[in-house]
Amino acid sequence: MANLFLYISIFLIWTMLFYHAFLMLGGYFHSLKYKDFKKRFNIPLEEYPKVSILIPAHNEEIVIEDTIQSMIRLDYPKDKLEVLIINDNSSDQTGTIIDRYAKEYSYIHAVHTKPPHAGKGKSGALNQGFQHSTGEMIVVYDADNTPEPAAIRNLALGLLKDKEAGAMVGKFRVVNANKNLLTRLINIETLTFQWLAQAGRWFWFRMATIPGTNFAIRRSILDELGGWDEKALSEDTELSIRVYNLGYYIRFFPEAVTWEQEPENIRVWWRQRTRWARGNIYVILKYLFQIHKLKNKKIVIDIAYFLFTYFLFFGGAMISHLIFAVNFVHDLKLSIGLVSYALLIIGFLLFVTEVCLALSMEKKQLTTKNFFIVLLMYFTYSQLWILLVIQAVFLEAKRVLLKQEVKWYKTQRFKQPEQKRNSV
Repeated sequence: MANLFLYISIFLIWTMLFYHAFLMLGGYFHSLKYKDFKKRFNIPLEEYPKVSILIPAHNEEIVIEDTIQSMIRLDYPKDKLEVLIINDNSSDQTGTIIDRYAKEYSYIHAVHTKPPHAGKGKSGALNQGFQHSTGEMIVVYDADNTPEPAAIRNLALGLLKDKEAGAMVGKFRVVNANKNLLTRLINIETLTFQWLAQAGRWFWFRMATIPGTNFAIRRSILDELGGWDEKALSEDTELSIRVYNLGYYIRFFPEAVTWEQEPENIRVWWRQRTRWARGNIYVILKYLFQIHKLKNKKIVIDIAYFLFTYFLFFGGAMISHLIFAVNFVHDLKLSIGLVSYALLIIGFLLFVTEVCLALSMEKKQLTTKNFFIVLLMYFTYSQLWILLVIQAVFLEAKRVLLKQEVKWYKTQRFKQPEQKRNSV
């Protein structure tokens, strides 16, 4: 029986490894040609679309001023731009800071949420901000984001020139990547996700997932969909599926760049990533049994990927770990023997190769230090994800069974010193 379970776990793990290798190859091809899309952007200023930027902010006094300053620096006609900063029931100085800038700049507007719609999470704040917006393109940034000046122009003009795209997704970089070992690991993770899952899926399937920040979406789509799902902890993933179901695709265009802050200690990371995992599990449960009702069957690719990631792949990894742990203290008479160890070593080398390929697509990221961090990453950071998913599955099952209300956890921010960013 142990042999059977081990074979199953190896099959599940290697299925994911091969799929990721396939995606990374697509990501590499996309990195070579994505800039060709920008050649279509020769558009007169008078034809630029009006853009509404929504920035939900709950107790963000540490970071909100830097974010507003980055909005002021945007290279986009200010008469076709409105920045709506949603002060969502903050108890600190967030609202005061927003009001101060709103008085000075005509295109910056403060939206203060009020009960019973206040403090219910990001989706609720976005829906409140959307009601006050007037742009034909809606762009979302988190309160810790500082987009580069050309980001909005790349997102808005990208949507303008690609009529089949319902949303345009940019790239995000980690502003505090060099803070400590954890932020370095997160930086490597985010770059790998974007060039593997985002760029790879776009190249092969014309698919990408709307992230929580640095994306543009057509107003007409949000009107038709009724805005964001306020029950979803991963409102971005959930919105992506509904956009696809309308018949649009979501384009990954890494020319639009923003910089964001990541957790600087394991406690904040754990809570943030648990929310993400729970949100994705919610999406799986919401749409898994509605696949036959979905108009765009391509969505099955994403639902299957989430299902495989959060249940089958992690299940296989857990079984493999358990069998090898038990085999150290009790001989399970595994027939696969040395072959299993060879597969583990090859799998590890494949993991390292995929991550290093992702780092090679960014300037100054494939360094000796990062290479050794990638080696460490497999045995530490990646293994933490297994424990995290176990907790997320438990919490989400508990919420469903006990019919608990969804509670939003806002990621803690950290004051950042002035620092030079790496060029992208």
